[in-house]
Amino acid sequence: MEVVILDDEEQVGRVGADAVAQHVARNAGAVLGLATGSSPLRVYRELAARVDRGELSLAGCQAFLLDEYVGLPVDHPESYRSVIRRDFIDHVDLDPANVHGPDGCAADLATAGADYELAIVAAGGVDVQLLGVGSDGHIAFNEPGSSLASRTRLKTLTTQTRRDNARFFGGDADAVPRHCLTQGIGTILQAGHLVLVALGVGKAEAVHQLVEGPVSALWPASALQLHPHVTVLLDQAAAARLQLGDYYREAYLTKPAWQGF
Repeated sequence: MEVVILDDEEQVGRVGADAVAQHVARNAGAVLGLATGSSPLRVYRELAARVDRGELSLAGCQAFLLDEYVGLPVDHPESYRSVIRRDFIDHVDLDPANVHGPDGCAADLATAGADYELAIVAAGGVDVQLLGVGSDGHIAFNEPGSSLASRTRLKTLTTQTRRDNARFFGGDADAVPRHCLTQGIGTILQAGHLVLVALGVGKAEAVHQLVEGPVSALWPASALQLHPHVTVLLDQAAAARLQLGDYYREAYLTKPAWQGF
């Protein structure tokens, strides 16, 4: 696990875009794993700027989303298909037909997760997966207590998660769906390269646990310690609880240029 502590959100966005772009440079048909939420927005904006300047093309790529609400049609403004379109797809040259998400309106939700897993496998697997982390350590919609070997499946959202997401539904927590389809932790760990972005002091304890704590279902993101290729991108506030922060800074500053991400 490489922990990169940067000065601000702008730097995080640039370095995150570097990590994604290196995969596309090696393989124009790279499979991207996309996360919604505020954490990856700086990365998306930087990628879009590079596409606009002609420095990068995502035209040959495919993409897979981490999760989706159950019961929201794909054209609902808060479905994650709609959110990722607004935040990212509309601003780059990635073909919307090549952007895939779990089917939250599937007639058979019991098999929808397995179907999504098969689609990822058929695409050759995710090359680089962007991730955020919740203040309670959740990744995707794998809430605390989730199996560290879990696969894409139906999950019940906690009351706190629904309250947190109420701001996207006019402040009404009751309007937030109670269920979602989410990639499991085991699914996420099969991606070739995991790039997690965390910003702000509200994520500091979760970052400490995922990087330096024990691997535990109480902090689902701690399972990333089991993956051989993880990049954790932090601003100064999110890194505030790290006990080995000085070492992580030194390691990044003295990193050989040929290593990349």
